Amino acid sequence: MKYKTQKVAHAYFLVAMGLFAIQVIGGLLAGWIYVSPNFLSELLPFNIIRMIHTNALIVWLLLGFFGAAYYLVPEESEREIYSVKLAYIQLIILVVGTLGAVGSYLVGIHGGREFLEQPLWVKIGILIAALIFLFNISMTVLQGRKTAITNVLLTGLWLLSLLWLFAFINPDNLSLDKMYWWFIVHLWVEGTWELVMASILAFLLLKLTGVDREVIEKWLYVIVATALFSGILGTGHHFFWIGTPGYWQWLGSIFSALEVIPFFAMMSFAFVMVWKGRRNHPNKAALLWSLGSATVAFFGAGVWGFLHTLHGVNFYSHGTQITAAHGHLSFYGAYVAMNLAIFTYAMPILRGRDPYNQVLNMVSFWLMTGGMAFMTFVLTFAGIIQTHMQRVVGDYFMEVQDGLSLFYMMRFGAGIAVVVGALLFIFANVAPRREIIKGSGDKATEEAKV
Repeated sequence: MKYKTQKVAHAYFLVAMGLFAIQVIGGLLAGWIYVSPNFLSELLPFNIIRMIHTNALIVWLLLGFFGAAYYLVPEESEREIYSVKLAYIQLIILVVGTLGAVGSYLVGIHGGREFLEQPLWVKIGILIAALIFLFNISMTVLQGRKTAITNVLLTGLWLLSLLWLFAFINPDNLSLDKMYWWFIVHLWVEGTWELVMASILAFLLLKLTGVDREVIEKWLYVIVATALFSGILGTGHHFFWIGTPGYWQWLGSIFSALEVIPFFAMMSFAFVMVWKGRRNHPNKAALLWSLGSATVAFFGAGVWGFLHTLHGVNFYSHGTQITAAHGHLSFYGAYVAMNLAIFTYAMPILRGRDPYNQVLNMVSFWLMTGGMAFMTFVLTFAGIIQTHMQRVVGDYFMEVQDGLSLFYMMRFGAGIAVVVGALLFIFANVAPRREIIKGSGDKATEEAKV
């Protein structure tokens, strides 16, 4: 660890991993309710479990982004964080807001808008935390060295914070409401978050491969340009059926089809940099997560997104399990795996020791990735059958759901693999490493090294 203030990232990563555990367990509960619909129906209804599952996902990913920024910006800017105190205040606000939101959901208090269900005071708290972060990290960058990585990271973080302002706009007109809603949800995950992902990936590849900074920065700018070019007007694929003018069907289809390009560029970027670097870095697990993230993001966000983004296809597939398949694989590949990659790289350094528990960490990668891939295939097949039965034949919704019960059982099995992998990942990164230390004689003692 080059800079003392990087230590603040450790607290963010720990809280993020705690919420990650809650998120995947909540998802497993929701998956079981698809198999057994009356499970916890009175104590903890499905809509509340789903809120916790999706909200925990958003919050822990953001905490990961913030922690990654507090870790990599000092190294890139070659100076300490502007204010560690502000960084911890920001974390406290986010933790209190998260607990307040979950408590509100459990007693039936929520805003009712998917992903934006938080009570007003929590939304305000998130805004304050975002402003504290932007001030803190921007002052750090402005007073230090400027690089392409920090420029792209700051652009993404500033834009995602500004887009949060649309969370406070809730018009009575349903079409307008959905337009503003997608300004947050789409332009986060298919716009600004891509910039954050690309900058973290560039930083990791810079450290893991040893490739020249100039080469990495050129790739980074190409990825950013294609992501923004396709992602902004690509919002139109959410405007197909909400009452907007018909030209959005063409604009949304064309630019959404182009959204494959930045994810293909990111995957190519990762593998080309590793090939060029040929560096034998000791942290093999971090490299695996970095390459895995770029690859799974291409298939989840790129290929599976393209499968049903054209308006002629989307007319039939919209809102089916095909959407769920795309959502799970794309979120996992693009953002979950990238956060886990920076955790894997940074945690040993923050704890002042060599990479540790790498075999367990890599096992967790294959468990989670394999489980998520199987879940995606299962949900894709379920969605195709659902589309035919419900949208073509015209069967009743609940009859169709009964017909998909086998797929839901397989999805639950895949969810178990993901949860086991997630808990194994947390253990591998947080648990102390035990080493055998040989004494003067044959006697050996075990020492827990924290």
